[in-house]
Order: sequence, then C-alpha cells, then structure tokens
Amino acid sequence: QLQLVESGGGLVQPGGSLILSCAYSGFTFDYHAIGWLRQAPGKDREGVSCISSSGNSINNADSEKGRFTITRDNAKNTVYLQMNSLKPEDTAIYYCAARKSSSCGGEYDYWGQGTQVTVSS
Repeated sequence: QLQLVESGGGLVQPGGSLILSCAYSGFTFDYHAIGWLRQAPGKDREGVSCISSSGNSINNADSEKGRFTITRDNAKNTVYLQMNSLKPEDTAIYYCAARKSSSCGGEYDYWGQGTQVTVSS
C-alpha cells in the first residue's frame, strides 16, 4: 500500500529552522516527483517546493526561495525540506505529496497526513 509519512514539524521561534522529512513506502520512489505543500488556517493550500525524480529539477515558490531547500535521498526513500529563517506566516500544516510523473508541475496523486509547523515566540 502506497504511503507517505511526514515528520519533523513542531514549534519554533521566528528566525529558527526546522527539517521536515517525508518517508515513503509501497511504490518505486525514484520514479516520482515529490512536493511539499502547506495549508494555513483559513487559507488555500499552496505549493512550497517540488523536486523531480532525479533531483535535477526543483521548483520553489517565490516566498520560499533562499529560505527553504528541498532534497531527496532515493536510497533512503525520503525527501527533506530544510526551512531556515522561519516567519510566523510560515505557520501551517505541511504536506508531502507524490506525482505519478517524474517531473514537477501539475496535480499530485498521493498525499501524506501532514505535519504541523508553528512559528511563534
């Protein structure tokens, strides 16, 4: 059974850092583009970052460029999101999602349960 499991969320002070992890099971991980998306209270879900199956292509939302870094380790079946210089507006539930395609862009086909990130002093 295909499964994506996020971890690493929590409470952090403004300016702090977190590393989110997304572990998969049940499908051939390195065939799929993987993305991170988030949803803040009262707001629509938005894309944060996506990495292609090879890791050669990365898409980042403008607001995260320079602060967030997505990487993947196909040997460990895990994608990471390093988040630095966190702001209160980064507070949201962060979701890991996979596409059937190897490239980023378009809808996601599989979703994790999400992990809460709260940025507050």
